[in-house]
Amino acid sequence: MKLERVGCTIHPAESRGPIMKRTAIVTGGTRGLGKAISIALQAQGYDVAAVYCSNVGAAQAFSTATGIRSYKWDVSDYEACREGIAAIEKDLGPTDILINNAGITSDAILHRMTPEQWWRVINNDLGSVFNMCRNIIGGMRERGFGRIVNISSVNGQKGQAGQTNYAAAKAGILGFTRSLALEGARKNITVNAVAPGYCDTDMVAAVPPDTLKTIVAGIPVGRLGTPEDIARVVAFLASAEAGFINGATFSVNGGQYMI
Repeated sequence: MKLERVGCTIHPAESRGPIMKRTAIVTGGTRGLGKAISIALQAQGYDVAAVYCSNVGAAQAFSTATGIRSYKWDVSDYEACREGIAAIEKDLGPTDILINNAGITSDAILHRMTPEQWWRVINNDLGSVFNMCRNIIGGMRERGFGRIVNISSVNGQKGQAGQTNYAAAKAGILGFTRSLALEGARKNITVNAVAPGYCDTDMVAAVPPDTLKTIVAGIPVGRLGTPEDIARVVAFLASAEAGFINGATFSVNGGQYMI
């Protein structure tokens, strides 16, 4: 496994200085929702590491524009996560905040879905949450602090035809979140989930225009969400002020699905 870093210039005002900042890792952190989350956490004063897998050009542009370091590895690979987290912690210090945002789709009606489509989505969207949390939770327990936010989906709550793999993975994240929340609570580790609705991202842009028009018509607020809508909720859950929120799922979908 080859780990790659995208370097950035750290300005004096952004240096760790004599008072250590908290370190946050965001998977899928250089584009879409993850990009907005990374920027929101940086604005709150955290040292942010954004993990990505494939789009080197986008990661380089992101790091250049924001000063946020980017690290390249496949989060569906357990050993890659272990090595990648070790590299981030060597650069930035122990992980205090983990945002599991990485996600892909590979849609098909189940009777046409291949095993490769099934396992690719399950391993990337759900398996990555285990891989990242398993390699970070021990340190959080030792230090007595942690904030973990897992990004699920409205389709993990209500289901969606053609997405049995994606909906299963995103629903699995909700059960994982509640169980880990119980395990970490006495160690001052909170674990929560955010379930975004349809947002203006590259993933949603791939939806056929007629289908997207129907989706928007079913959203009471009358629009797609923005990445920043999601990022604001995530940033709050990562904060010290959210210390009494644990095992919760925040549905941020414009009223499309209420639970």
